[in-house]
Amino acid sequence: MARRSNGIPYRALGISLAVSTLLLTAGLLAIEHLTLAHATRRLLWPLTRLLGFIGAGLVAGQLIEAAGWTRYLAVLAGPLFRFGRLGAHCSATFTTAFFSGVAANAMLWEFFKEGRITRRQLFLTNFVNQLPAYFLHLPTTFFIVIPLTGRAGVLYFLLTFLAALLRTLLFLVYGRFSASAPAEEKTAPAGDDRRQPDGNRREGLWQGIRRKFPARLTQVAVYVVPIYIAVFLIHTVGLFDQIRNWLAHYVVTTFIPMEALSVVILSFAAEFTSGFATAGALLSAGVLTTRQTVLALLIGNLVAFPIRALRHQLPHYMGIFAPAMGAQLLLMGQGFRVLSLAAVGAVYFLVT
Repeated sequence: MARRSNGIPYRALGISLAVSTLLLTAGLLAIEHLTLAHATRRLLWPLTRLLGFIGAGLVAGQLIEAAGWTRYLAVLAGPLFRFGRLGAHCSATFTTAFFSGVAANAMLWEFFKEGRITRRQLFLTNFVNQLPAYFLHLPTTFFIVIPLTGRAGVLYFLLTFLAALLRTLLFLVYGRFSASAPAEEKTAPAGDDRRQPDGNRREGLWQGIRRKFPARLTQVAVYVVPIYIAVFLIHTVGLFDQIRNWLAHYVVTTFIPMEALSVVILSFAAEFTSGFATAGALLSAGVLTTRQTVLALLIGNLVAFPIRALRHQLPHYMGIFAPAMGAQLLLMGQGFRVLSLAAVGAVYFLVT
């Protein structure tokens, strides 16, 4: 990969931009209902915003490490991460994930590339960070679901929270016993920085960011841009919708041959909010019981969410962590999520 002295991979960037241009041009020519205005609104602006979040995460990672702020961000989750032998750097990304999952992942990658954390720490922390991601999206969904589904919605949130908590605890226990000794972290020489005048230290921080940031963001964009465009085009032609509908039909006809539950699950597969609205309407009409509604919402979540995660998260995962590791992280994370939801759903089905 050709680079200049500033570390920017110009050859890879040129290939990436060429592939991206070809993909977008082919999409505009081949997909009848795709227009340039639609692509600008639904593709270029979200892509720009995604790169902005990734850039913010990379800058945050450099600032936190260089300024010695890791221990401050790690305070709240410190006991949990010490138990899991994941360390202060991973704990800092956990705190960041309550505000932005993309920024937290960018920080994880930055710490890994700098040798501050190991591959094991990166994987486990990414999985553990599903818990703050749950709370990050909770306000948006909670105030939609509860008015529509009432008590069934409360039980649904309780079960999904228990599944997230179960995953987190199991990952921390695995981290605790998968290593014979606590992970050793390489820390920045914060003591030397503290002896410098504040002006010199700030200047050094910003010089470091200016030196590293363009190359790091370019390396991420090389993968993010073409993958994001490819996923957008796949979604535009309806492939993700077809997969969701196929999964919904398979689940309904194989496991729950009840017409009312079929409507809920198919609505969930078509659009997230419509699944809750359909469940609430059937519950209010007396077609579904509270127990059936909770199970339908859980199954609809299991059917719809992994496909939605692939569509929305695959580009930034493969861009931040490089394609192979990013795909592995996303697929494993969604696999663990499905297993934990299925487990708590099965327990609820058996005890109610």
